[in-house]
Amino acid sequence: MKHCILVKFNKDYDWKTELPNIKKIFDGIKLDGVNKVEYITNCIDRENRYDLLIRIDLKKEALSLYDACPNHHEWKDTYSQYIDKKAIFDYE
Repeated sequence: MKHCILVKFNKDYDWKTELPNIKKIFDGIKLDGVNKVEYITNCIDRENRYDLLIRIDLKKEALSLYDACPNHHEWKDTYSQYIDKKAIFDYE
């Protein structure tokens, strides 16, 4: 399945400078069932657009492991304050 995290950062936050650190967090996930992480950045800079899509390819059974892992908590603890909006979407 694909676990998608769609993020719109706060207007004055320089998320592009932080992108290597965000990638380091997600690329550091070493869990059975987590296969791949992709980063898709928006190519149109408009107020009504989201900035970043983080797409994680994982087995359904690994979602609860991911939710509990230190990397997920580091992401939330570090970046939640800079996020204006976030949507989570899972699909097969």
